[in-house]
Amino acid sequence: MAMRPVSPLRGAPACAGLLLLLAIAPARAQNAKAEAPIPAATLAQMTAKGTGAASPVLFRAYKKESEIEVWKRGPAGYVHIKTFPICRWSGQLGPKRANGDRQTPEGFYAVPKRQMNPNSRYYLSFDIGYPNAFDRAHGGTGSAVMVHGVCSSMGCFAMTDRAAGELYAIARDALNGGQAAFQFQSYPFRMSAENMARHRADPNYAFWRQLKEGSDRFEATGEELQVSVTGGRYVFAPSKDPVKEAAATTRRAAEEARIAGLVEDGSPAVRTTYSDGGQHAFWASLITKGVPVGEISRPEALAYAGQEVVVIAGHRRPAPIPEAVWTAFLAPGMPMADWRVAGFVPTYARAPDRFGWAAAYADSLPRLVAAELAKRGRTASAPGLLAAAEGL
Repeated sequence: MAMRPVSPLRGAPACAGLLLLLAIAPARAQNAKAEAPIPAATLAQMTAKGTGAASPVLFRAYKKESEIEVWKRGPAGYVHIKTFPICRWSGQLGPKRANGDRQTPEGFYAVPKRQMNPNSRYYLSFDIGYPNAFDRAHGGTGSAVMVHGVCSSMGCFAMTDRAAGELYAIARDALNGGQAAFQFQSYPFRMSAENMARHRADPNYAFWRQLKEGSDRFEATGEELQVSVTGGRYVFAPSKDPVKEAAATTRRAAEEARIAGLVEDGSPAVRTTYSDGGQHAFWASLITKGVPVGEISRPEALAYAGQEVVVIAGHRRPAPIPEAVWTAFLAPGMPMADWRVAGFVPTYARAPDRFGWAAAYADSLPRLVAAELAKRGRTASAPGLLAAAEGL
C-alpha cells in the first residue's frame, strides 16, 4: 500500500510546539534558581534571633578575611545571622578607582530590586551599586560590580553557585518584604583597632578611617547607616535614639584611644600586598584536597595573596617601674634620696606652673603620694611611703 505523503503544513504546528518547549525549558530552569527558597537551616537561625525572611537585610564584606556577613533587622536592631566565605576577589586592599583596574570596591552601597539579576551568566547575581556618590566624587569609573556565582573575579565578589544562590534568596525575600534597598558595606579588613594600627602607614589609611567611623557606628547602634557624601568624604547621620548616639560617640572615642595606645606601645605597621586578590582559606583547603569548585580566575595569583611587608618595625614598650618601688626611692633617709645632680630640682618639688600646664603623671605622682601621707598623718619614712603607695 502506498504511503500517503504528509504535508509540511500539517507537521508545522508540532515542530513549533517543540521549539516553544525547548525555549521555555531554560527560562523555567533560570526562574527555578531565582525563586529557590532560603534553606531551612538559615531560616531557623533567623527565627532564633527574632527575625525572618521578609525583614530588612544588610551585608558586610571583608576583603582580607574573604568573608560576607548577613545581618537581619530584629526587635532591637540588626543581628548577625551567618557568614559566607568568599571564593574569589581581585585586586589589592583599597578602593576601586577606575574601570578595568580589577579592584573590588570598598565603601557603602545600596542595592534596590532593579539591581538583582536572575538571568546572570554567573548563575545568580546582584549589582552592589558601584560607583556611588563617594566614588564619583573621586573620579571613580566602572560598572557592573557584582556578588555572583562562579569562582572568578574581575573586581567582583565571586562566590560558588550555592553560596550565591542563598545570598540572592536572602536579598530577594527582604526586598519582596518591603525593603526599598539593602545596604552593602565593603571593608578592606575587619575594622578593629588592631588592624587600623597595623595598617596606619598605608596610603589608604585616611580613607579607611572614614570606613571605620561607619563600622563603629553600626556596631554601636545596630542601625543601618544613613550615609551621605559631603566635601568628598563619607558623612553619617546621628541616631535618632539619644542612648544609641551616645553609645556610638563613646565607642568612637574608645577606638581612637585604643589605636593611639597600640601605636605608642610599639605595634608594627605593614603593607599587605596581593598578586591579584585573595580567597577564603575554606575554599583553598577544599581545592588542595581535590574538591572541584568550578572555574577559578588566575589561580596562580593566589599563591602570593596577603604578603605582608613591614614598613615600621614593632617594638615593645618598656614596662614601667611599679609605683610602689620608685616612689619608695624618694623617701627621706633612703640612700637614693641623696643622689641628686647639683642644681637639679625635680618637677614635683617645683612651684606649680603659673600658666597651669599639667605635669606628666610620672612627675606628679610623688606630690600626690606626699599629699596622701599628709592627709593620713603618716611620716615620710620609707616603709610609710611604700605602704601609702601600695594603698593608693
